Amino acid sequence: MADIQEMADIEELDSFIPQPSVSQLNPKSQWWRTRGNNGGVGCCGAIPILTNSADSVEQEEKVFPSTDDMIEKGFGRFGWLEFVQCVLISFASFFDSQQSFITIYTDEYPTWHCTNSTLCNSGSNICNIPKSSWSWDGPSHKTVISQWNLECASSFVTGLPQSSFFIGCLLGSFLLSTLADTSLGRKNTIVMSCFSMSIFSILIVFATNIWIYSAFKFVIGFMSSSIGTCVLVLLAEKVSTEWRFTVGIFEYFCFTLGYMSLPGIAYFNRFNSWRLVYVCTSVPAICYSVLAYIFVTESPRWLLTQGRHQEAMAMLKGVSSLENGSNDLTVIEAPVNEQKASIFQLFSSMAELFGRRWALKRMVATMVLGVGIGMVYFGMPLAVGNLGFNIYLAVVFNALTEIPAYVATYFLENCRRKPSIRVFSIASGVCCIMCVVVGSGLQEIRVGLAMASFFSACTAFNVFLVYILELFPTSVRNTATSLVGQATVFGNVFTPFLISAGRKNDIFSYGVFGLVIMLSSFMLLGLPETRGLALCDTMDQQEKKDDMSLEDIENISL
Repeated sequence: MADIQEMADIEELDSFIPQPSVSQLNPKSQWWRTRGNNGGVGCCGAIPILTNSADSVEQEEKVFPSTDDMIEKGFGRFGWLEFVQCVLISFASFFDSQQSFITIYTDEYPTWHCTNSTLCNSGSNICNIPKSSWSWDGPSHKTVISQWNLECASSFVTGLPQSSFFIGCLLGSFLLSTLADTSLGRKNTIVMSCFSMSIFSILIVFATNIWIYSAFKFVIGFMSSSIGTCVLVLLAEKVSTEWRFTVGIFEYFCFTLGYMSLPGIAYFNRFNSWRLVYVCTSVPAICYSVLAYIFVTESPRWLLTQGRHQEAMAMLKGVSSLENGSNDLTVIEAPVNEQKASIFQLFSSMAELFGRRWALKRMVATMVLGVGIGMVYFGMPLAVGNLGFNIYLAVVFNALTEIPAYVATYFLENCRRKPSIRVFSIASGVCCIMCVVVGSGLQEIRVGLAMASFFSACTAFNVFLVYILELFPTSVRNTATSLVGQATVFGNVFTPFLISAGRKNDIFSYGVFGLVIMLSSFMLLGLPETRGLALCDTMDQQEKKDDMSLEDIENISL
């Protein structure tokens, strides 16, 4: 009787779930499963199903949709509810961006002037003349360089704080990424990371030397490491496939706004201590963390992978009711094999990711590609001081360059991912190398080339992030994205030292940037195209989907 009742319940599918005709079904498709005489549910197990009270005609063989089909129908169109959620989620990147680039001003090498014309002139090396013969143009506490007398320190010491930040990001990506896929989820990881980052950004004002300051930068980088990837993953999993690429631009735009806000904050505090800049960026981030905890909802995909079907279906039901004005849907939960989380399973997604050859191949290729693109994407803004241009205007121009990059990214939505990334990566590398060739003699041309390189890197980076989301299934998507981000950060650990060395010779900064990004673009040759493909939820689904794609290619070739 239980089996009969279960079959009757499943047959109550209505217009909430789109039902294709039998002629439209592919018997090999991983998105649809046939219920046989034994009551089994294919290879993927049973899943929750949304139904209403409408009667249906019994059929000998019935099909029911996958998780992706339910989410596609549940979210439907992109309304105001989704828009507000996307804005709230994306704004975490605003504060992440501020902490990523804040050292442009707090660790700046200030300008100075002579106070004794007999011992000092404009071409003097301040390390070779008495301290009493020169003075800083602004207050001595304006930056950490001037406050702690680091004007003659080595490149290692002056680059250590920002390098420590990236090392913290590197370690944090490794330790925190899988928590978003297992115990914490996307939302809680974002809130925890943003709040912790803000707290330590306030505590850093109590640093008394460069070593303590660098230690705080390490902790800030550790806490902020998962924000960018979790934001992007959560955005992609809360909308339908139609809007997946578009909402990714929300995250990029907020990251740019955070970068653009720094010149204004630094300029209004140009006569104050660097500590006040940290306070001005941290307090709003704490307020945001509270708002995000209250109003942001979790990813329904993640809830389903954790066996929390009632919560996921209630979320989809609520969205559908707001959009369609209907509330007659009920939830039927078919039996599932739920895996209870334990401390030994927190890193299960990473083990699953590296346990399959095809997944390992994708991870290595995307990580190498991330090193190249990320080195230019983060290195060019941090190197604006080497251009010999106004540091406030230089950051504004760099940030404004990202806006056309987002426009270009939007129009690349219907273009193939691999060629888009390859073209813009090579263009960025060429412009970097041209900066070395031109030199400081033609400053206007050099600034233009630097902006063109950054524009190309931004566009490549934006498409690259979306490409990563489409390469891996839900069960490991956050872990995979975080590992790629970890590789990106690993390359940037050396960026501050390269920038410092580049003050004397551009080949150590712009030359290295250009060479690395062009060489890394060749990793795309071994990766598949993903444009227009639906997201998978499990590794098995992804593997079957790839096998089907290969079969289709072989059939076409025949």
